[in-house]
Amino acid sequence: MKLKPFKEIIAMSKEKLAESLAPIRARKVRSQAELEMAKLDDELVRLEADIQEDCAKESIDFPKLLDKLDKVGLLERRKKQYDKVLGDLFPS
Repeated sequence: MKLKPFKEIIAMSKEKLAESLAPIRARKVRSQAELEMAKLDDELVRLEADIQEDCAKESIDFPKLLDKLDKVGLLERRKKQYDKVLGDLFPS
């Protein structure tokens, strides 16, 4: 990376400086959203494994099982929303 001369930097207006930083900020925001999606994926995998274990037990606690299934549905919906928001904010 080549640094701009100090004279050029201080001569830039705040708007121009913000404009030059926009791609970096956009990349940061996209990365944050992708990290949140990865957390959702992790939670989904753990929850689905937990559901399978609950179903393999001798006695099934159906209210608890249904709560976990509801949470899976919510996490899947949230993941779809992240995909839509990312698609809208960062079209390819």
